[in-house]
Amino acid sequence: MTRRTEWPDDHDYGPGAEVGHDGGRDDDGRGGSGSAAGGAENRGKRKDGGGSSSSRAEAGPPRTPQEQARAICLRLLTGSARTRKQLGDALRERGIPEEAAQEVLSRFEEVGLIDDAKFADAWVESRHHGRGLARRALARELRTKGVDPATVDEALGQLDSDQEERTARELVDRKLRTTRGLDRQKRIRRLAGMLARKGYPEGLALRVVRQALEEEGDEGEDSELMGYHLPEG
Repeated sequence: MTRRTEWPDDHDYGPGAEVGHDGGRDDDGRGGSGSAAGGAENRGKRKDGGGSSSSRAEAGPPRTPQEQARAICLRLLTGSARTRKQLGDALRERGIPEEAAQEVLSRFEEVGLIDDAKFADAWVESRHHGRGLARRALARELRTKGVDPATVDEALGQLDSDQEERTARELVDRKLRTTRGLDRQKRIRRLAGMLARKGYPEGLALRVVRQALEEEGDEGEDSELMGYHLPEG
């Protein structure tokens, strides 16, 4: 079967092409006035008719709020896991009606695409071992992301006091060398302050830092620290 070739309008001299009223062409090889008018008309039809109707067909009818909400959630979840609150906030910012948003979010929970408990477990695992954050800092982050208190507590249950202290000591050991040359009080403030910003309790932070310094051979009195409070994490 021979495939018909579509030529540009300005050189459309094939079957069905518009030609001049005398059936011929101008001296320069182009069609006469009838050909030019016909070409322009054909181009107009394709632009105003076929082209726009094709675009409309591809675009399809306007999507419902639920369809828009699903598309937004799937796009966001493709990048990383999100809590229900995070997705709900994103839908609200994009103008999705609340009823449609909640319907889609509930459906996503039913099929397991949203799972705040799994999100919290993974967050604690990643942020504790990756950033060294303590339970207090992790709880604050999860609450900010909309995880309910009971789920937060359950996720933090994977970190006991011993694990938290071991991580605190690892953090101090990595930072200890950078404080050499400073006097003892400054070293304690700098190292314990680092732990406090990561959410470690003040008592634990000071104890771990003092132990690390003593093992290094930097011993002394900490009288200047009496009444000193570490910055909040």
